[in-house]
Amino acid sequence: MSPGMPPRPATPLLDRVKVPADLRNLGPAQLRQLADELRAETIDAVSVTGGHLGASLGVVELTVAVHHVFEAPHDRIVWDVGHQAYPHKILTGRRDRIRTLRQGGGLSGFTRRAESEYDPFGAAHSSTSISAGLGMAVARDLKHEKRHVICVIGDGAMSAGMAYEAMNNAGALRSRLIVILNDNDMSIAPPVGAMSAYLSRTISSRTYTSLRQVAGQLARRFPRTIERTAKRAEEFARGLFAGGTLFEELGFFYVGPIDGHNLDHLLPVLRNVREAEESQGPILLHVVTQKGKGYAPAEASADKYHGVARFNVVTGEQAKAPPGPPSYTRVFADALIAAAERDPAIVAITAAMPAGTGLDRFAKRFPERCFDVGIAEQHAVTFAAGMATEGMKPFCAIYSTFMQRAYDQVVHDVAIQNLPVRLCMDRAGLVGADGATHAGSFDIASLGCLPGMILMAPSDEAELVHMVATAAAIDDAPSALRYPRGEGLGVALPAAGTVLPIGRGRILREGTTVAILAYGQRLADCLKAADILAAAGFSTTVADARFAKPLDGALIGQLARHHAVLLTVEEGSIGGFGSFVLHHLAHAGLLDRGLKVRPLSLPDRFIDHDSPKNQVREAGLNPEAIAAAALAALGTAPGREIRAVSDRA
Repeated sequence: MSPGMPPRPATPLLDRVKVPADLRNLGPAQLRQLADELRAETIDAVSVTGGHLGASLGVVELTVAVHHVFEAPHDRIVWDVGHQAYPHKILTGRRDRIRTLRQGGGLSGFTRRAESEYDPFGAAHSSTSISAGLGMAVARDLKHEKRHVICVIGDGAMSAGMAYEAMNNAGALRSRLIVILNDNDMSIAPPVGAMSAYLSRTISSRTYTSLRQVAGQLARRFPRTIERTAKRAEEFARGLFAGGTLFEELGFFYVGPIDGHNLDHLLPVLRNVREAEESQGPILLHVVTQKGKGYAPAEASADKYHGVARFNVVTGEQAKAPPGPPSYTRVFADALIAAAERDPAIVAITAAMPAGTGLDRFAKRFPERCFDVGIAEQHAVTFAAGMATEGMKPFCAIYSTFMQRAYDQVVHDVAIQNLPVRLCMDRAGLVGADGATHAGSFDIASLGCLPGMILMAPSDEAELVHMVATAAAIDDAPSALRYPRGEGLGVALPAAGTVLPIGRGRILREGTTVAILAYGQRLADCLKAADILAAAGFSTTVADARFAKPLDGALIGQLARHHAVLLTVEEGSIGGFGSFVLHHLAHAGLLDRGLKVRPLSLPDRFIDHDSPKNQVREAGLNPEAIAAAALAALGTAPGREIRAVSDRA
């Protein structure tokens, strides 16, 4: 325990819970105490590791209730996204490792199949739970097995089209599936209290469902007009009391809303849902919770402590890194605001990440020109395409990992129509504690194969300012701009961005033996690698490609003709920038003279969560690894003096 920090909370009941089965013999009062202890343990653990606190605090009672009523791992419990799964991890045999959360070699910040049998499906991107759960339910039915499948999905995740596609399919298949809608921000819910809890218990009971089925059968014997009238009357009544007509129309039996923090309400309803007849089909249980529940600083926070750094449990004060350069996200936002000041056609679009992409700053300056479409990346891209057809200049800011969800729209709605949509991909490359699910690994390869697409990547924050200005000036083709997570390098920022010549790179250092051609954020490490090589006696040229498409053929030809070794360096997957360069070299006949080319990219495996520095080292993209690759191509091994230079670098 750190000096000045409070002692860990006493958790006598939680100490007895090793697996969820240990909850099933606890009475209501014990379960309430267990929930309090679980909340305290979650707060204490996240204060040490950082992570997604608010969502986890909001589902403490729900987690206890679900694991008390259902029998995981036999019953499948699928947590959407995984932000809310920390209490679940504590109750499922991982409490002893919970303070390794998001650390190198520790627990993932999300559910992960390889981590526990209690995680039947890995989830770090939203809105997948109902699709996955339905797949499990149908497989269960085909195998004639008996188990429940429970999907816990947040109201934000329900804004994505995939959730409704899955619900539509589930309603048509009539497979037995339980969806728990964890509503912590929706305005559609009527007041939650004793009356709604009573109605939910009544509606979910077998008596009510049986009566409803009988009434439905009787109604079908009446003339069609009377049947329709009876159905509409019942729908109106249920919609009036429970707001469930939408879900009923999708084929779900709707129950709720109920207070997600009141175990006296949750437990009987969950038992009723568990015991419902298989013929009932899919069920949606609507629970209303509060993000950050039970921890005053989180409850008072605007984002309910969605994602936090390490913090002081008593004060809620989060650890702050020493002042440093502005983040790439901040630089992008400021550059876009500056461009929009000059050009009224510029608009900004994000998919539920206004703060994460910096567009919250843009929205304050231009509220009528900024659009948050919710967790709907596919819609965001096609929405941008529609705006582009009318002469607007859309900047669609989405994390690289989430842009993957809109690939068809990028191909069909943007690229084929050659519309000038600007795809701005934050978090490109490795992302540290969020791990492989959030790494922006594949955008260079996936977008670079699209005809007409212009790809840019800045090597520092000043270059990012220029590239925002460049993207604003491109009005005859789609373009994509990738930039990394975290702080910039601290270089001086230009007063205004300069439009760069499309497809032109630059040389930063000239040499004679080795050429290093970098694309994006690893340029600074390439310069350090050149220092290492210089200490070994090898003169090195370092160039910044700036563009992966179109390539600077003249620059590549110059590097190929005047050096023995050419390295390409990118923080992206195999099949990206290095492959484009090799393709160009082969067709230009520049490989025939014996040039040794070594493309350095992310390895052909997923890299787990760790510190950014360790991830870069594991990927082989740190200065020492870059220099070692050049030396290996030259047939030379690094010596002790080179390692000493690299340490200083």
